[in-house]
Order: sequence, then C-alpha cells, then structure tokens
Amino acid sequence: MGDKAHTHPGAAGRATAAGHPTSVRNVVLVGHSGSGKTTLVEALALTAGAVNRAGRVEDGGCVSDYDDMEHRQQRSVQLSLVPVEWDGIKINLLDTPGYADFVGELRAGLRAADAALFVVSASDGVDGSTRMVWEECAAVGMPRAIVITHLEAARADFEEMTRICAEAFGGDDPDAVLPLYLPLHGPAAPDGHAPVTGLVGLLSRKLFDYASGERVASEPGEADLPQLDEARSLLIEGIISESEDETLMERYLGGEQVDVETLIEDLERAVARGVFFPVLAAAPAAEGARQGLGTVELLELITRGFPTPLERAAPRVTTPEGAGRELRMCDPEESLVAEVVKTSSDPYVGRISMVRVFSGTLRADQTVHVSGHGLTDRGHEDHDVDERIGALSTPFGKQQRPVSHVIAGDLACVAKLTRAETGDTLSAKDDPLLMAPWEMPDPLLPLAIEAHSKSDEDKLSQGLARLVAEDPTMRLEHNQDTHQVVLWCLGEAHADVALERLRSRYGVQVDVVPHRVPLRETFGGRAAGRGRHVKQSGGHGQYAICEIEVEPLPGGSGIEFVDKVVGGAVPRQFVPSVEKGVRAQAAKGVAAGHPLIDVRVTLLDGKAHSVDSSDAAFQTAGALALREAATEARIHLLEPVAEVSVLVGDDYVGPVMSDLSGRRGKVLGTEQTSGGRTLIRAEVPEIEIGRYAVDLRSLSHGTARFDRRYARHEPMPAQVADRLREEVRAAS
Repeated sequence: MGDKAHTHPGAAGRATAAGHPTSVRNVVLVGHSGSGKTTLVEALALTAGAVNRAGRVEDGGCVSDYDDMEHRQQRSVQLSLVPVEWDGIKINLLDTPGYADFVGELRAGLRAADAALFVVSASDGVDGSTRMVWEECAAVGMPRAIVITHLEAARADFEEMTRICAEAFGGDDPDAVLPLYLPLHGPAAPDGHAPVTGLVGLLSRKLFDYASGERVASEPGEADLPQLDEARSLLIEGIISESEDETLMERYLGGEQVDVETLIEDLERAVARGVFFPVLAAAPAAEGARQGLGTVELLELITRGFPTPLERAAPRVTTPEGAGRELRMCDPEESLVAEVVKTSSDPYVGRISMVRVFSGTLRADQTVHVSGHGLTDRGHEDHDVDERIGALSTPFGKQQRPVSHVIAGDLACVAKLTRAETGDTLSAKDDPLLMAPWEMPDPLLPLAIEAHSKSDEDKLSQGLARLVAEDPTMRLEHNQDTHQVVLWCLGEAHADVALERLRSRYGVQVDVVPHRVPLRETFGGRAAGRGRHVKQSGGHGQYAICEIEVEPLPGGSGIEFVDKVVGGAVPRQFVPSVEKGVRAQAAKGVAAGHPLIDVRVTLLDGKAHSVDSSDAAFQTAGALALREAATEARIHLLEPVAEVSVLVGDDYVGPVMSDLSGRRGKVLGTEQTSGGRTLIRAEVPEIEIGRYAVDLRSLSHGTARFDRRYARHEPMPAQVADRLREEVRAAS
C-alpha cells in the first residue's frame, strides 16, 4: 500500500453491478456528529471519479446537485449508500448518522458492511459513543481502520490523536493501532500553524504531496528520515507481531531485513482478520483540486486490506418454521437470501428498500418471499408473503442507476416493495428462508401525539404505519389505559425527525401532548357500600339492592369477588350480575378515573323483586355499591414502578446513582462489568423516568445506556398524588 500508481478512473468510476463477490467491498463509516464522515465520503467519491470537481454527480450528461442542502440534512440522520469504483473494485460506502438518537441506522450499516472506517476529528477526539461502537465491532471481529480528519484545525496534532486512538481502541494491545502514513507539513502561516500538504508512507518510504491538487510521489529528504525511520520501525514490529508467520519476528529481531511486499501482505491479512487497525489521515480536496489528501491511500486500504464479502461469517439462516439451514453463503448460485437494511419513502417513486444480498442473485421483476421480523411489540407486523419486486438500482445523490441484477455480497435499492420492512428477509419464492435479525435498540422516550384536526385524524393511522415501517427503532403504542397514541423514540432528535416526516412526507399535522403513565387505584382500608337501584315509573320497573364489603389485598392480586349471601336474599342467577357490575365499575375507577385493583369485594346481602329485578338492575346496583364504599375509605393512587438497569462508565457512577435517588428511585445494587463500566440496578417510579433517555445521555456524556421493564404498581406518596390531582384539576 502507498506506492502504487493510479490513474483517474473518470467515467469508469460510475458504480455498476458487481461481477463477483471478490470485486465488492462494503464499508461503513462510523463517528460522532461533526467528525467529517459525509465530507470524507464526498472526497473519496471525487477521487474515484464518481463526482466532478464541483462536487456534482455526473451520469450520462445529467447533472444534479450533490451538495443539495436538504439531501445533506437527510443524510445526517439516516443511513445512506454511496457506491464508487476503484481499481476494478466496487466499494459500497455506507455513511451513518453521528447522532446517538439514530443508532438504529448505525446498526443497520454495521449489518450491511464487512468492515468499518472510524472517523475521528483531530479537534474533537474520541467520544464515549464511538468507543462503544468500537467494542460492538470488536465483539463480532469486524475489521476496522481509523481515519483522522480536520487536520486543518489550529490545534490539530496527528501524532497526539494517534496516541489517543491507541489508548481508546487498542485495549490490551495499543501497538495494534499504528499509523501507515505521517502528515507532511507545508510552510507555516503567520499564526504559526503549518498546514498538512501531504503524507509520508512509512512502508514505501515515499512522500505523497497533495499541494497541487494531484498526488505527486517523491523521495524523502535527509531531514525527513529520522522521524520516518522511527515510526517505520514501530509499524513493522506491529505488523510482524500479528503475522501468521511465527518465525518472522525472530528473524526480524535477528537483523534480517523484511521486504516491503511481505510486510504489505501481512498488513493486509492482519487488517482483514480484524487484529490490526491502521491509522490514516484524510482531508477534502481544495477548490479546483481533483484529489483530497489521503483519499488515494484510503481507497488502496479499502480495496487491498479490507475483506471481501466471501470472508464474512453471515448471520444464521432458518426456515420460517425455525428449522436450521446450511448455505454456501455469498455464493451467487445458491438460494437467494437478502435482507432489507433500510426503508425510505420517495414522494415520486414510493417506498425504496436498501437491500444487502448475502446469498444467491436478486433480479429485477423477480417474485420473492418476504419473511420477518419479530417486532410486533413495536407495531411492526410479521410477514410471510410473496411479493414481486420492482426495479433494481444503485444510488448516488438523488439519482438511481438501474441494474439488472445484484449478486451475493453486493447492495442495491429495490423499488416498490410494499410489504417488506426494515429487517425482513427476501428469499426465493419456492425456498423461503429467514435471517436472524440484528439487535435493535429499545426506544425509551415516549412521545404522546394527537391529530391536529379532523382531516389529520383521517390520515394519522396510515402515516404512523408508514413511519414505523421505515424505522424499526420506533415503537407505536395505542395505550388502552390512557387512550393515548404514543411514539416511543430514542431521543429528542429522533422524535423531532418523526414529527417532521409525518408532516412533510405524509401530510399529517400532530400536536404533542403530555405523556400519561397508567395509574391505578386501590382501597386503603375496609369499607362497606350499599347499592340501591329502584325505579318504578310505569311499565316494567327496575329493582336491585346489594350490600358489599371491600378490603385491600396484596399487590398483584387483582379483583377478587366473594359471594357470602345467605337465605337467597340475592337470587343465585343475579350474583354474577353484581360481580359484573362491580368489575365494570372497577375498570372505570372509583375516585380519579383510574382502574381499581388489588381488592376483595364480598357480597353480603341484598334484596330482589319477583318481577322488577333483572340482570341490568343488579349490575347497576353492584357498581353503585362499589362507588359508595369508595366514599367511606381513603383511596390510594398506585403508580407503576420499573426495574431499571443502567450500564455506565465508572467515572459517572456517583452522579447516576444520585440522580436515580432524586427520582424517588431505590438502588438495589451495583455490579462491575468489563471495560471499566458498572451495572446499576434500581427500581424507579415510571412517572419519574419519562425523559430519562435524554437526561441520562446528558449526565453521562453519551456513554451510558439503560433498559427498563415493568415491575408492579405501588402506592404513590401522598404529596405526589395530591400534586397530580391538582395538575389534573388545573388542566380540566
């Protein structure tokens, strides 16, 4: 790497359908917002000849603005695919959002890719969320490389940032994170800052000057050699330590000179195996230039060092019934197995699905089987249907370039898949298969919404269905207790994007309303009630009297009904009617309109009329008796309590535990985990953690995550209940 001559591919840089899996590289770009991922993708596309010098997509004489502001804003919050070609290799660049709220798009990118470029800003460093993604990649052995951007910043220091990356990403082996090139600085400006104008190749021992806008190779001067040789020795030792040739290190330490080609081959193998992580530098091209600094070196690394799809272990495949299935994965001649990694809507062509083909060949106008995907709890129905796909294309900017087929290992877009959603599997019609889904983050920020007008109400259901079809990290809930429509999101930015998409894409205007948690009521002590429903107004009358006693039960008992009537005071056929009336009233509540739970209702006595008593009359009497009993006892409001598990860095354990206590939480215990993190287990009232997804992110600088599950309802403190009642009265 680093000394190969390249010619500008020009029109050949236009992405086409790949001919074989070995000619494909799928690369996801990872980094925090503002690290320069999208700018880097554009720089790589310019160097590969996919865009012209003005940064505009060229295709058969048609030109569209690649830098269109709206398109760039969309790319900042969603996964986008940019295919380019370099040295006969098709490179699918997957640009992911840097905002934590859109981690679902990031996970989809990781699923579709075979290697990752971690983009780190020299001016901002490595944040906690980027470290967490690195650990996710390490857990599955995904090959990775690091690209340092923003070297033009006044305080940018490539060597210092490389050291920080080695500490953050190297783990027990920081020598596995080493630079392949060092920056070459031009003359210092009046403020003392020397701009980076080129790179020094450590293995090739050559200078690559980008100052002219073209990559120009030359030999280093004598003044450059000491720094170059010191860094080169460290790099060679790092490469050799990961070599599969166990004798190479001994020979090297014995004084044997290892030829560059052997080193490059070992480097490429170590990178592809995910055990060595090279550091490179990159910057966008200056105005009028054709190549951005470091872009050629990056493209070389991707094509020569990153693995082909053939080298990736594919997810487990089963039949829809759950039976295991063995496939020669990434074989274009095998049965079709593809996965929808992203779903979006276009106002002109409708739904567009980004698909990664893992096995077989996907062809335009083919009928496929759609299977998936086990997210019914989030409002996504399972699918097991046949569907004819529309046109296939590879995207760039706002354009779609048609292709006739897509082979195993490649990615493409499919038009008009009306049933398939993100995470679904596409397979052959006569051989339906299902891939194990990737892990989706649980949305924990509730957004309660109402239609703004009657016309919006008519469109709301369809708009929400389309919204959740695009985004499996969003959960749609129709709460039966509070009668609210709730969109569960990952954060505030995620919620804002959802509202904007409802408005702009689907023409639905909604109002955000306070989210209500499902409260309950129960009796604070024993109480008696008498229900009397007697009406004689001509014709058939109504007559029913019943006397009950109500007593509280332990949490989780529900409603228990006991019949202790003696002597037939309430005829046997009407006892179930009393119970039905009691349970109906309990469901409505007896004080604040919340369901009544955890009580025993005992029917003690009553009266009936031989003609005027009826089922309806005794139902009404039972309800009246329960309401009267409620006036004789203190009614407790019960609030839901959640079991919360927070995984947080050790540096933030104190603030997080203090914050939980301030939310009326009860910390149950802590547990040390790997990576310098602590797992905190606590029980917290749900009314106190409505915005915890946002607050925890702020408290931990984006490094913590949590999950929650309902535990039980328990009495709300009197002062909190009184405050809640006041808020309800004020709102009404």
